[in-house]
Amino acid sequence: MTPYTTPLPVVLAGARGHGRWHLANIRRLKDAGLVRLAGICELTPLTAEELGDGLGTPEQSSDLGALLDATGAAVAVICTPIPTHTDLALTAAGRGVHLLLEKPPAPSYAEFRRMADGVAAAGVACQIGFQSLGSHAVPAIRRMLAEGVIGEVTGVGGAGAWARDEAYFRRAPWAGRRRMDGVDVIDGALTNPLAHAVATALALDGSVRAEDVAGIETELLHANAIESDDTSCVRITTAAGGRITVAATLCAEHPGEPYVVVHGTSGRITFFYKQDRVLVQRAGHGPEESEYGRTDLLENLVEHLTGGGELLVPPAATGAFMRVVEAVRQAPDPAALPEDAWRYEPGDGPGQARRVVPGVDALVAGAADTLALYSELGAAWAPSRKVSTG
Repeated sequence: MTPYTTPLPVVLAGARGHGRWHLANIRRLKDAGLVRLAGICELTPLTAEELGDGLGTPEQSSDLGALLDATGAAVAVICTPIPTHTDLALTAAGRGVHLLLEKPPAPSYAEFRRMADGVAAAGVACQIGFQSLGSHAVPAIRRMLAEGVIGEVTGVGGAGAWARDEAYFRRAPWAGRRRMDGVDVIDGALTNPLAHAVATALALDGSVRAEDVAGIETELLHANAIESDDTSCVRITTAAGGRITVAATLCAEHPGEPYVVVHGTSGRITFFYKQDRVLVQRAGHGPEESEYGRTDLLENLVEHLTGGGELLVPPAATGAFMRVVEAVRQAPDPAALPEDAWRYEPGDGPGQARRVVPGVDALVAGAADTLALYSELGAAWAPSRKVSTG
């Protein structure tokens, strides 16, 4: 691959919603001389107010292929609805355009393979947007584990207790859906808003490839009037015999920072991945807390294209995560929590009321702490039998 020179022309597909974060990040990298915004792909063009200052006048179109052709873009950032990821990624790859593809990369393992194989055949670079995997804490924790700081690793837990109001589930036609118009969406707590907890737990365990997963158990439920899960947990058995349990809810009583905890025979390491903060607790030592830097994934992609640096999150590094997505997809539709298992908490305005599941915060933390599923922790509303997939 011939090295590129900066600033690299970038097209952003999906500039509203979470795409606004990418727009701000492109502005930051533009100010650093690394990229320029060549185009925006949206169904309706951004207004001048939405675009803001400092990005020039990028071309706008609802046709990604035509936009890439017209702008000569080197990179496409794809932040569009989940079911569109594979086709748009292949549209870019077929034109030799490199990719930053927002997570989750696809709604099924088959679509993931179609995307990854197509990108590889086209010879373009593809970065998957798990920003937490750009944290310098991830390799630091892996080094600590290799050095035996907490003894032998006995398992990895993940916990995400978040709150989302009713408007969140109406943010887009595909929000809270498992399928739409016959196409997989799989917009659940574990596969989208708290997908980072799953991907980060797998990364700390060193089990990131599809073949690193031996089995998956799921418990999927919802308190909100949606198809997908908003309160769920998953336990992954790795090919090396390890255990990873991640629990998530969007119905927390007291929302907190999500985290991943690595358990060892003589201590534990907790990674608050949104804050790049690490807490080490081990026998014979007081608690040690550190904060780490983070490499932005678009910046890393630019470095890869201009200087040959290694990509932090290529598709192969998300294969195990996609096995989890596939297990959630293949599981029976999430069960509705009984009405006496949740309560309304009024908000300050329309759509801001939310459903709260009493006691779920402790269950999420308990699952991460003990590697048990909700049903094994005694949740009265949890299914009596967990669903397992090989």
